[in-house]
Amino acid sequence: MTLSLQAISDRLELEDLLHAYTDCIDTKSFDGLRDIFTEDAHVDYSATGGAVGDLESTIRFLKEALTIFPATQHMMGNIRLKITDDIATGRSICLNPMCVDMDGRQEQFFLGFWYEDEFVRTPKGWRITRRRQVASWQFNTPDFLLPSSLTH
Repeated sequence: MTLSLQAISDRLELEDLLHAYTDCIDTKSFDGLRDIFTEDAHVDYSATGGAVGDLESTIRFLKEALTIFPATQHMMGNIRLKITDDIATGRSICLNPMCVDMDGRQEQFFLGFWYEDEFVRTPKGWRITRRRQVASWQFNTPDFLLPSSLTH
């Protein structure tokens, strides 16, 4: 398959956007998500026990919920993109090792899931307009963090 220069540029920009998202999350720079998502974005983290809502409620949720995690990494891979003019869809794997503070000691656990995304090209560049987590597996997750979808 031969890609045009525009198609190559779009793919690189979208991949960079996904990596910028992980950087915002892992550095706890949640206000930076306003440069990643559209203002009217819909974000669904329910597959891993998180919130569902608009961008501002997502930022508030992350600021509160991630305080118990002194360290996280969101490693993206197998990024599949379908681009049609100024809209795109994507599916990517996320391997997410995390440390949680358990009464003064750190415990490590791992989550594996996919992100399913919808993107739109804006005057400021590509932005995520919809994001949904799809759970796959978990390892060593403390019971109090397990959503019901991962306990069966």
